[in-house]
Amino acid sequence: MKLNNKRTVLVGLAFLSICAFWQMYDNVIPLILTKTFHLHETFSGAIMAADNILALFLLPFFGTLSDRTTARTGKRTPYIVLGTVAAVILLNVLPILDNSYYAAPSAAKMVAFVVLLGLLLIAMGTYRSPAVALMPDVTPKPLRSRANAIINLMGAVGGIIYLAVAAVMYPNSKVLGLDHVNYQPLFIVVGAIMAVSVLVMRLTINEPKLAEENRSLEAEHPEWNLAEDDGSGNEVLPPAVRKSLYFLLASIALWFIGYNGITTWFTTYVDRVMGQGLGGASTCLLIATGGAIISYIPIGSLAHRIGRKRTIMIGILLLAACFAAGYFLTTAYNEINAVMFAVFALVGFAWAAINVNSLPMVVEMCRGSDIGRFTGYYYTASMAAQVVTPMLAGFLMRNVSYKVLFPYAAVFVLLSFATMTMVKHGDAAPEVKHGLEAFEDMED
Repeated sequence: MKLNNKRTVLVGLAFLSICAFWQMYDNVIPLILTKTFHLHETFSGAIMAADNILALFLLPFFGTLSDRTTARTGKRTPYIVLGTVAAVILLNVLPILDNSYYAAPSAAKMVAFVVLLGLLLIAMGTYRSPAVALMPDVTPKPLRSRANAIINLMGAVGGIIYLAVAAVMYPNSKVLGLDHVNYQPLFIVVGAIMAVSVLVMRLTINEPKLAEENRSLEAEHPEWNLAEDDGSGNEVLPPAVRKSLYFLLASIALWFIGYNGITTWFTTYVDRVMGQGLGGASTCLLIATGGAIISYIPIGSLAHRIGRKRTIMIGILLLAACFAAGYFLTTAYNEINAVMFAVFALVGFAWAAINVNSLPMVVEMCRGSDIGRFTGYYYTASMAAQVVTPMLAGFLMRNVSYKVLFPYAAVFVLLSFATMTMVKHGDAAPEVKHGLEAFEDMED
């Protein structure tokens, strides 16, 4: 059995478009809120947190709704296409309001901007779960870790494309000293990236055909299905599998609490504890991102050989060790050094080992008709953690010590190791191959 790499890349175009959008959203919207509308950081922060709060409700809802959809174009494609169209339209109205408010401020324009921003977040929320669920829909269960590695890589490419476009269109020499920056051209380009990516995916991926082929293949392997018939023709999770799912979702929440605590507060932490500026902290985070990107494909292959759970647990131990090392390095030295860069590169590798395999483990436990719902469970756990950890870590840093950040992250990551030991299902059995067979999966 071989993974169709080309098809997986094409499926990943939807995730590329999503990640390009969120990279721009996180970078540009705070600037507009604080510089054009002059909102206090507290209010702008609350608006920026709205996407995670909305995601807690939207992602499970639309994941489940897409499971029940029977459109001619498939379960997921209608949401991906319509959600992208709505998002691109709303996206390109935002800078019009931004420019208009700068030219002639009014409360009505500010309210319109915030309302439009909310509608944009809803549009994006309609298709994230369906877009992610499309991969397991068309990929056999044993190959989903390798496929998810490619999907994650496509998401990283989307973010990199945005960063490159922004760097070329808005260099420091062009925007330095300006009272207001017109972001309309950037929004148009990002909207075009989103539209073209999804259009190519729509034209090249025949979802109904591929999903049916995958269902037929899985029907030939009943051992892949962990659900059981409840006696009335409905499939349900056995208690042991349900227990594994709950512990896996707890693990996901715990390691996201630890990891996102670092990514949220690291720049502030470095400033207060080490007296270092934004540049060094950003370089560490960039190295971690780069370490994850170059690890995605090797991690997918590793999980295929030794199993997803084992790969995740290796990643958890490495991530906790890196955070422990981060505490000693940042408290013992007054400047960022090469050793810290090496540690953050390992952080990227560890996070890839965890992230690539966790979603496949969740959807491994469900039947094919529930993939969207289980994808929603995954995002509920991860988004809930991302809502909680900025506040929890910030509270501890303010009221205990800023130096608590790395121990805080390490403890929560280690707690996820404890809960992962209770997960007994969702792992694809590694295939042992010999001789020339060992090279077969290297083909496209």
